[in-house]
Amino acid sequence: MDEKKIGKLKKLFDDVIHISEDGAIEFWYARELQPLLGYSRWENFELVIKKAMISCENAGGNVNDHFRGVTKMIKFECKREIKRV
Repeated sequence: MDEKKIGKLKKLFDDVIHISEDGAIEFWYARELQPLLGYSRWENFELVIKKAMISCENAGGNVNDHFRGVTKMIKFECKREIKRV
């Protein structure tokens, strides 16, 4: 992959990065990464996330250190929570 393309991809990921309040942890929300990685449907992307979690576990990693389930309030008339990974 050429340097120019790598730079563009890095900027896309940097634009949606989140940093913990103490500044110690960088993280991303799956729903924000989904379109960047070319997935139009959440269901398809969720399957990929589940496979990545299995691979992490098979490699001896702690899944909870790398994949955190979170919810976020979104503005709807009913104010329901949606799952964010």
